[in-house]
Amino acid sequence: MSIPNDAQHPSPLVNAPEATRALLARLHAESLAQESVFDLRAVPADEFRGAVADKFIALDEDKCQFVYQLLRATGARRIVEAGTSYGVSTIYLALAAAENAAALGGDAVVIGTEHEEAKADKARAYWAESGTDAVKTIDLRVGDLRETLKTGLGEIDFLLLDIWTPMALPTLKLVQPHFRPGAVIVADNPITSAKGYAELWEYIRAPGSGFTSLNVPYSNGLEMVVYYPPK
Repeated sequence: MSIPNDAQHPSPLVNAPEATRALLARLHAESLAQESVFDLRAVPADEFRGAVADKFIALDEDKCQFVYQLLRATGARRIVEAGTSYGVSTIYLALAAAENAAALGGDAVVIGTEHEEAKADKARAYWAESGTDAVKTIDLRVGDLRETLKTGLGEIDFLLLDIWTPMALPTLKLVQPHFRPGAVIVADNPITSAKGYAELWEYIRAPGSGFTSLNVPYSNGLEMVVYYPPK
């Protein structure tokens, strides 16, 4: 669940057509409705994939807005999203990347990953409905990301980890050689999924890793990591 927004500090609106904002509001509402009757924490690890095959599991709206602002602030144009699902957060990534490319030059690319073909189809349908050309920046790769992320990454500015936690460290290791200095990694739910992320934190917090991290105080946490290659 998201942290309620203080009425004196309204959430920043993304720079997007009204149709896009309306779609995002609808999809976040549908995702929250699912979460109200479906507790991921109660799902056994060996049943997780099947249990979430038809679920949004979307990044919370306030977290999406934070990520959008972070991308705009850092000028990120080449982005990897591990765990696209129905593609809600991907729209935010695409909007920010497209704006950054328009302002700074260069190409905007959002590389999404999704294991389930049915979810990928849903995501593509929502993007077609979104009312923004920014979604043309999305390169959705369907299948095992340990294969789909092996090639064609280029220099990566930002990685969003919103995925089954045992896949977080393998994803990071695949993308790490492609990070630009100062690249940002965001991982969702580090508090409620602390056990699943244990290997990732051990790797990131190892002496000389080049990573620094802190927890942003959203509901269930949001870990923000910065990478500078060790000299």
